Amino acid sequence: CSRSLTETPNPPRIRTIAFALPAGQIALLKAIVESYDNLATIRTEDPRRHHLCLYFSADTEADVRSMLDSLAGRFSIRGIDAGRDRSRD
Repeated sequence: CSRSLTETPNPPRIRTIAFALPAGQIALLKAIVESYDNLATIRTEDPRRHHLCLYFSADTEADVRSMLDSLAGRFSIRGIDAGRDRSRD
């Protein structure tokens, strides 16, 4: 590739929330999260233990937490310690 990558002057700060969820609830939660355009990305961190992680911009943290709060009654979301801080300030 002849073009070089340039750094963004103010890259977005990425936040994460790690949590566990029963296997039967993962697909539905992923579909719901993905329906919120550009709010967050959800990834499976440990498929055997059903650990997931939400990745989102620091600017949208309040909206992400509000979304999780609204889903708490429908899903068995259990926060976990991801073992490392993925926040980038």
